[in-house]
Amino acid sequence: MRSLQSAARSASRTLRTSQWRPSEPASLLAGASRPLSAQFRLLHAVPPRKGPSATAKDSSNPAMSFPCLDAQEAKTAMLNARSLESGPEPSYTTGQHEQFHCDQPLLLDWGGVLPEFDIAYETWGQLNADKSNAILLHTGLSASSHAHSTASNPKPGWWEKFIGPGLPLDTNKYYVICTNVLGGCYGSTGPSSKDPSDGERYATRFPILTLDDMVRAQFRVLDGLGIQKLAASVGSSMGGMQSLAAGVLFPERVGKIVSISGCARSHPYSIAMRHTQRQVLMMDPNWARGFYYDAIPPHSGMKLAREIATVTYRSGPEWEQRFGRRRADPSKQPALCPDFLIETYLDHAGEKFCLEYDPNSLLYVSKAMDLFDLGHTHQTETRLRRAEAEARIAQGDMSSGTTDSSCSLTLPDQPYEEQPQATASVPPADQSVSSQKTEEPPADLIAGLSPLKNHPVLVMGVASDILFPAWQQREIAETLRAGGNKNVEHIELGEDLSLFGHDTFLLDLKNIGGALGRFLK
Repeated sequence: MRSLQSAARSASRTLRTSQWRPSEPASLLAGASRPLSAQFRLLHAVPPRKGPSATAKDSSNPAMSFPCLDAQEAKTAMLNARSLESGPEPSYTTGQHEQFHCDQPLLLDWGGVLPEFDIAYETWGQLNADKSNAILLHTGLSASSHAHSTASNPKPGWWEKFIGPGLPLDTNKYYVICTNVLGGCYGSTGPSSKDPSDGERYATRFPILTLDDMVRAQFRVLDGLGIQKLAASVGSSMGGMQSLAAGVLFPERVGKIVSISGCARSHPYSIAMRHTQRQVLMMDPNWARGFYYDAIPPHSGMKLAREIATVTYRSGPEWEQRFGRRRADPSKQPALCPDFLIETYLDHAGEKFCLEYDPNSLLYVSKAMDLFDLGHTHQTETRLRRAEAEARIAQGDMSSGTTDSSCSLTLPDQPYEEQPQATASVPPADQSVSSQKTEEPPADLIAGLSPLKNHPVLVMGVASDILFPAWQQREIAETLRAGGNKNVEHIELGEDLSLFGHDTFLLDLKNIGGALGRFLK
């Protein structure tokens, strides 16, 4: 199987570096006598755009221009030229960081095994003598370990105003640790890393991950630092999910827990939005089923994926205030390329991000978010699957335990049709159902979060958040209370306090930071 994959990658590389087609003009073939560098420039040149046909002059309207597409073609040409010498993939690093290397295998929830792995991390503050003042800070989907500037990397971090002396994560009191997640691309092992078995990039040979796998890798780092128990586990967005998972997986090793704009299990809307982002990325021909590292990266797919994500990160009322219906240049004719101010903003956000993060990492990490579920049934199924894998490994079998057929999904023959829920309960005809009745937290989730019964927990949400709606944070708090936890603090910021939507956790030092600082005192 691996030889077939290598052959496919080799064929893909050959096609990407030659790009010759039988229809190429004879002048191209005649260029074989040119120096090799000149031949490459000719082969990789973007073909001239076809102008209007001879009959276009008879058209009642002129052909429209598409500067947004021209810009993508120009970027492809630039990456093509750059790939001839050094490869187009950026390093994805954000400056100096610490590196934890684990040479012990890590079993993953879905049967995969990493024989060894690296985790990039950064720290702020001082670890006290008994190593009891550590806070583990979990990141969002595409964040690096660089949450705050350091002496070796003075660039401002993604939570710069929240970390430091006297700030919410007070480095006079706490030793703050932030890692780049397993599967990421900012120094931690992920799809862009090399498989130690053959020295080739993992690409889509990288095994499926879960957020629990990421947390287990983080606790290996804590083991390496000699930290037996955290003063607190803190995270926002995907980090808020990991923060809860850390307490569930290692309840005896975590003190306080903070989950901001997260959830206890992924819900259909957020899964749907991440699915859409993955699809537009995977449909970019340059994605090449993940084996693009020696060629042009799927920058157009990444740009579109980020634009979709950006829509979910903020709120409609904020868009209204910032952009309204204003166009970039009202004096010009409307265009199909970015025209309204909101369109130009999204275009810029996508363009800025498209080469800053590894596309395969986006696929794997976002899928891990989809798979997240702290319900008791899901945890039980995972434990059974891990036990089977551990037994297989104990017998010397280090494979993933899956077959080619089980790894190959097929689309259904028939289009989707709404299916009745077998578990739906229908009340008797004489029983009235009050529309005011509050739904109780599901028993499965109450049981799943039971390891957190005795932990102080701060749960925060934002009413304007459409990606992780505020009801998902209420669900966490209500579930914990229903399970007997009497030390749960739940804060929900109304739209009168924040219109920043999901990104509030990055921007609101007063309300998010203030509550966090008070909880950790």
